[in-house]
Amino acid sequence: MKVPSCAAALVAATLLASLTGSAAAQAAGGDAKALPNVNMEATVKAAQIDPRRADDTLTPGAKASVLLVEQALRDRKLLDAQWVDGYFGTTTVTAFAKYQKSLGYTGLDASGLPGKTSLTKLGADRYTVTHVIQPGDRVASGDVVINTRTRSMLAEAKRLLVRDLVLEQGSYNPGGDPTSAGTHDGGGVVDISVEGLDAATRTAVARALRVVGFAAWVRNPDQDDWPWHIHAVAINDTDLSSSAQHQTGDYYLGLNGLAGRGPDDGPKVTIRTWEEYQLR
Repeated sequence: MKVPSCAAALVAATLLASLTGSAAAQAAGGDAKALPNVNMEATVKAAQIDPRRADDTLTPGAKASVLLVEQALRDRKLLDAQWVDGYFGTTTVTAFAKYQKSLGYTGLDASGLPGKTSLTKLGADRYTVTHVIQPGDRVASGDVVINTRTRSMLAEAKRLLVRDLVLEQGSYNPGGDPTSAGTHDGGGVVDISVEGLDAATRTAVARALRVVGFAAWVRNPDQDDWPWHIHAVAINDTDLSSSAQHQTGDYYLGLNGLAGRGPDDGPKVTIRTWEEYQLR
């Protein structure tokens, strides 16, 4: 009987191990299909823009993710099948809010704007959440409160401008100035002082804020009964109040974020979220 050489024996052992490993992988579920992905950034964007549209145009890049969310809501008897269309309009917002409330959430956590936890729980065994957004903890900034995502965005705007920004009003301020119409009740919204700044500098500040992911407008006293200031809403902040969500949607649609929904009067920039800005 011929005894195999050491090299031949090693090759044979390696081949056997490979075949055994493949069989084990299949036995362990190697044939199982991966779950589809829900892009949270795109889904949240659609939930802000779609309810503000006059038609049923879909938010670019969001349809596949929104469909998965709507299918999950439908299967929980929270959304009629006719609304499973990839359009995150008011009916889907209402359905998602019902789901959030079924989890015991209230207030900002049950606004119908998907947050990480509710979106993940809804998709258990159905989809995987990618491109996660989190507003972060609430922190003090001078005399006002903001969240860490907003703080990072403001810091980058300051860096671009090479100047400080003074906040007149922060976030999480329910019952604040009534002329704000509830926009500051949640997170992601600030009013910035422009005292002593000329028109060109005011515009430059608004542009820098827009570049890093805010919907930002220079406001004059005739518009909202406040002195000159800049109103800024952090796009895709999942703590936004309903009225701030509406302002963000209007910004994408070329409007000024005011009740009259007039044309945008701010500097023109490529609209990006904070996360998109970081990846540019």
